[in-house]
Amino acid sequence: MRHRRKGRVLGRSPSHQRALLRNLASALMLTEQDVEPGEPGAAKVKGRIITTLAKAKEVRPLVERCITVARRGRAAAARAGEFAVTAERGTPAWKAWRTSLRWREWAKAVAPAVKARRRLVQLLGDKQAARIAFDVIAPRFVDRPGGYTRILKLSRPRLGDAGERAILEFVGQETAPRPQGPRVEKARG
Repeated sequence: MRHRRKGRVLGRSPSHQRALLRNLASALMLTEQDVEPGEPGAAKVKGRIITTLAKAKEVRPLVERCITVARRGRAAAARAGEFAVTAERGTPAWKAWRTSLRWREWAKAVAPAVKARRRLVQLLGDKQAARIAFDVIAPRFVDRPGGYTRILKLSRPRLGDAGERAILEFVGQETAPRPQGPRVEKARG
């Protein structure tokens, strides 16, 4: 019996499942990075990966959690900005700030942001993906309370084993409509 055992096994051991989900989540985050088309690692469409339907359904909660953590971390960093100093490190103004109570307030305010970044690296297993989640993806979803991704089933199964395929993508990443050819009217007769 599977009492209290949630999630799909996906034909893997638990450590392999975790690694698979981390890799899929970080791959989705890395599609948002700015890479020239044609370079190795460049995504065909930003913010979109194609995988099997079961894997997409299983990785979706992880991606949603990562974006929520990044949103909260950005909010904490913005609050910490009120107490920050603009002086260069090592200057007398910076040293005065460092010894003041304002620095302690800044340290308390910035701690949740640091914790959020560390949590993202722990969840994704990739520092670059965590950085992209913080700097690129989280600002896009500041006003959205949840539901950052969507799963679209593809009609054609995977070649080889006929596995159901799906697109996992960020919401708000609609591509431009395809250009329509000239309309041909059928003769009625």
